[in-house]
Amino acid sequence: MRAGAAIADPGCRVLDTLQPSMPQGSRRQPGGLHHRDAAAGAAGRKRVGGPAAGAGAAQPGGGGRGLPGQNVTMDEGGTPLLPDSLVYQIFLSLGPADVLAAGLVCRQWQAVSRDEFLWREQFYRYYQVARDVPRHPAATSWYEEFRRLYDRVPCVEVQTLKEHTDQVLHLSFSHSGYQFASCSKDCTVKVSPALGSRGQVGRPSLPTEGSEFCPRARSPPCRPAPLGSAGSQGPGAQPGGVSGHELSWERHLWHGPWAPVQGGLKRPPDDSTPTQIWNNDLTISLLHSADMRPYNWSYTQFSQFNQDDSLLLASGVFLGPHNSSSGEIAVISLDSFALLSRVRNKPYDVFGCWLTETSLISGNLHRIGDITSCSVLWLNNAFQDVESENVNVVKRLFKIQNLNASTIRTVMVADCSRFDSPDLLLDAGAPSGRVFDLGSDSEDEAGGPGPVPAPARTKEGLRRFLDGFLDGRAQPQLSEHALETKVAELLAQGRTKPPEHSMADARKLLIFTTGCLTYSPHQIGIKQILPHQMTTAGPVLGEGRGSDAFFDALDHVIDVHGHIIGMGLSPDNRYLYVNSRAWPSGSVVADPMQPPPIAEEIDLLVFDLKTMREVKRALRAHRAYTPNDECFFIFLDVSRDFVASGAEDRHGYIWDRHYNICLAKLRHQDVVNSVVFSPQEQELLLTASDDATIKAWRSPRTVRIHHAPRPRPHPFFSWFASQRR
Repeated sequence: MRAGAAIADPGCRVLDTLQPSMPQGSRRQPGGLHHRDAAAGAAGRKRVGGPAAGAGAAQPGGGGRGLPGQNVTMDEGGTPLLPDSLVYQIFLSLGPADVLAAGLVCRQWQAVSRDEFLWREQFYRYYQVARDVPRHPAATSWYEEFRRLYDRVPCVEVQTLKEHTDQVLHLSFSHSGYQFASCSKDCTVKVSPALGSRGQVGRPSLPTEGSEFCPRARSPPCRPAPLGSAGSQGPGAQPGGVSGHELSWERHLWHGPWAPVQGGLKRPPDDSTPTQIWNNDLTISLLHSADMRPYNWSYTQFSQFNQDDSLLLASGVFLGPHNSSSGEIAVISLDSFALLSRVRNKPYDVFGCWLTETSLISGNLHRIGDITSCSVLWLNNAFQDVESENVNVVKRLFKIQNLNASTIRTVMVADCSRFDSPDLLLDAGAPSGRVFDLGSDSEDEAGGPGPVPAPARTKEGLRRFLDGFLDGRAQPQLSEHALETKVAELLAQGRTKPPEHSMADARKLLIFTTGCLTYSPHQIGIKQILPHQMTTAGPVLGEGRGSDAFFDALDHVIDVHGHIIGMGLSPDNRYLYVNSRAWPSGSVVADPMQPPPIAEEIDLLVFDLKTMREVKRALRAHRAYTPNDECFFIFLDVSRDFVASGAEDRHGYIWDRHYNICLAKLRHQDVVNSVVFSPQEQELLLTASDDATIKAWRSPRTVRIHHAPRPRPHPFFSWFASQRR
């Protein structure tokens, strides 16, 4: 047999090529599994022989080695020496990488290494998922599900963008996935194509320590041993070896210029590193930068593409007279990058959002008392240079009363049309969760709707209280702030339009943060948007509104008992994900200007907007440290299978939506403010940080595909092409 030829026989096909030049007994499979180690504990088990097996080998079943080139997984009659059940039990004691490597030995081992029961055990053990959690409804096998979580999570850093000169606060993708926008404290809005020009030459970025692969959320998070290294299973495994995301799946072949060594990766000398042609899916470059300082902006903080990706909404902080600050929204054309319109937005953390392709929602705030105000939400036409005075460019949507120094913040719109066909049904087979409704002062744990509000009863009680207060019979414990709140409630009782409990006619839901106890946002308000409210046509400034409907009541209220610092919708708009820092259990707000302390741990809560129920248990791994009186927004994003969030612990985090497990930590040098998935490819994620950088992350599978060596053209076709020039 010639050197380097693969050994094969009718009974068992060996899937590797032996190297005769290697010392006896030192042949090692990729991924760190010796044939001898794979069969440890099996009686009569022998390693696969090779051309250099040496003399003196015994026959199968004897005490020595097999003859050169002889397969000892089979006896002389072609029957396996070990039954499948025993091989299965041996494989159960191996890690995932070792099972995959052992499956390269022969056909019998390959069949056992693909056993569904085996990979179910590997899945639950490696990712430490609760046994009562079923497999993902779209999964075809446990093997493929393990592979999806291991190989398709965007945890490999492929590019770092340093176009901004100050903290990067927000990122947003276009719906097509071809562009993204970034906002920063340097007061610019930058638009970049997610797809660069073809043929750009560059070297692939070496996967760094900033991308850690963790099979579960731990407190504090730790880096587990990677696949293929000793002790890679179970908690408490020591880090070392090759990072899991750097291993090529299944065959453990190394693509690219790096090789595994003890303790990490070793890069060969530069002269042996081939220049890679970066596919346009992996390169990002700056397309346009808009400086908003000429418009008296302090910084930009939020952006959003409209549905057809022709317009960009950019929100920022506007410096008014006497150094007063409020918000402003700018609409930018993505065809000419011209500034089309500017809309005042108060307070600035309303942010603003698109309702239709050409209309956007902004806010305004009117003070009524010391801690009482009303928020007005406006519908604005993106094109405000109309010539006719009979054409509306603005229309009032809702006017909502604010108590105890609270305001409306962080508006977003959910489309109700996809509620019945979600991408992922989270509450399938789950017990009923809490139901939230404005009609009850408490949360209904039984799962039924809350009682209908009784404004007449409340109004009469408040009237009696004021009569007693004026007659001197009121209890003196009430503070000035509490008295103002009571009076405001009384005045609004008969002038508030009742909530719409039926969602049959609702096209979209307006979602925002609010509160009723203190100024820190601790509630989520939901208001239905009916078809006639989707356009600026009709009465302007609320002319059709009678005196008995001065305020609009909220249709639903979700109280999270904590400080809300981020919200995001699933791609199907059915599920709302909320970042919240919890108040202490049983805490009572005595003074609206002194909210309770908040936890450092961030809870990621999930609510079903169709049923108004809380689903899933809270996800937890990320942390924040800013006190409650200075707490700021940390943006999150949701893809079909994953949810990601920034954090103040200098990391971004990725969880699986179905299994509720933390899959990856993405390192920055400072606070991670925003994360965003590509809407067309969830294996691409961008993160923005206070370190003034934007990082692009890809899945290990995508990196291997784009960095794989490209086939060289046939010499004949090269000659033919040169002759045609």
